[in-house]
Amino acid sequence: MARGVPVTVWGGAAALIVAALVLGTLAAVAGFAGGLSALGPGDWLAVRFTLAQAVVSATLSVILAVPVARALHRRRFAGRGALITALGAPFLLPVIVAVMGIIAIFGRAGVVNDLLSMLGLPGVRIYGPQGVILAHVFFNLPLATRLILQGWQAIPAERLRLAAALGFAPADSLRHLEWPMLREVLPGAWVAIFLVCLTSFVVALTLGGGPRATTVELAIYQAFRFDVDLGRAAALGLVQVALCLVALALAGLVSLPAAFGAGLDRGAHLPGPAGWLRVQDAVVIALAAVFLLTPIAAVLWRGVPGLAALPPEAWAAAGRSLAVALASSVLVLGLALPMALAAVRPRGGWVEVAGMLPTVASSLVLGTGLYLILRPWALPGGLALPVTVAVNAALSLPFALRALLPEARTLAADYDRLAASLGLSGLARLRFVTLPRLARPLGFSAGLSAAFSMGDLGVIALFSAPGTATLPLYLYNLMGSYRMADAAAVASLLMILSFALFWAFDRASRHADA
Repeated sequence: MARGVPVTVWGGAAALIVAALVLGTLAAVAGFAGGLSALGPGDWLAVRFTLAQAVVSATLSVILAVPVARALHRRRFAGRGALITALGAPFLLPVIVAVMGIIAIFGRAGVVNDLLSMLGLPGVRIYGPQGVILAHVFFNLPLATRLILQGWQAIPAERLRLAAALGFAPADSLRHLEWPMLREVLPGAWVAIFLVCLTSFVVALTLGGGPRATTVELAIYQAFRFDVDLGRAAALGLVQVALCLVALALAGLVSLPAAFGAGLDRGAHLPGPAGWLRVQDAVVIALAAVFLLTPIAAVLWRGVPGLAALPPEAWAAAGRSLAVALASSVLVLGLALPMALAAVRPRGGWVEVAGMLPTVASSLVLGTGLYLILRPWALPGGLALPVTVAVNAALSLPFALRALLPEARTLAADYDRLAASLGLSGLARLRFVTLPRLARPLGFSAGLSAAFSMGDLGVIALFSAPGTATLPLYLYNLMGSYRMADAAAVASLLMILSFALFWAFDRASRHADA
């Protein structure tokens, strides 16, 4: 067998499996939907609300992220790196846990309303459209901040030094350096966050509801689970896929080049402007930290003391969630590694395209399609956990490929000829060349997949049957029963396990790469 054939064969087979899963489920949804005639006025209201909340959430996230990213870029202080890492915690946080934290701060009996009551001011309401938007900003502000911060860091150091030598005022820097960068970065960040908000389910399930705050994802769940109207659920799934395709098409059209030119990759640590701008940056960083970290701290404060008293059902649900998370991570690595290696070979572009297919669907759309496919052959409830593993792995695959592809291209460029000259192929090349060089992105991908799967409440909400509840579903049931003390303890356990899985995989990969 010629060199390289095993890689392309395994990568191509993995790509075909992913394409069959995504396109097969979408075909099942399309075939069962029978057009959009099954949709009523309430469904179209859900479509309008989905678009409106996604637009508002994405816009607020990027607008608020600009001053935070600017302040973090131009200020150096003790603990800055740790703070930037901590601000990314909501991205890994299970959505249901974050919602509990937001309720603890902004809910009827939350900290904010207690303070407003003490001051004699009217309280805030967390449920409804405002709660959905607030939660989405909480989740996506860190993502927008990181994306915009990378844009600031990409400005060549020579441009910054030249601006300092010319005595640029802050307004001059904004006009000639910052605005061209923002014009390039902000549209892409906005579209990415818009797409995330478009497929929101858990936030709308817990903080939305009702005709004024129902998203398409929530409408699919209601049609599937409560109305048992599979045709309507399938039609809503088609609408959701169409919205995702439009958002993805926008992603390739909106960004504009900043046209800074190349630099010499030298870091620039120039002092930021002094005076009131220093105070402004400090206030911005402090407010962002308080907004993003206090909900997490509130959940831990209320929940950690109750961990020891959790009932056996909670630990059984935790065991199922761990099994799902670990199985999803293994499946993601088994698909992503051969696909990444095959995608960087000649004529391997179709493999990368296949790996990106899951971005056009959500967990509920894929779950609905799998339910329609499996229903004639088996009881879907009995396959709840395997289906959850498969869907979580598919939805994590694009993130894994994005982490692996740059390193895989570097690996092919630097080591293909050397490996060929040494006769390294097959398992020997995998052991001595591929795995050591790709250890870090593999560990990151596995950790990200495990954390996402640990907190997923999408597919299991559709397929759940007695004895199959995962920890997020168990937590949601506790919240629905108003057992908030037990829910806080379960939320703390879920948060700890999610962060521990990501940390363990990431640390193991760094140790292997050392």
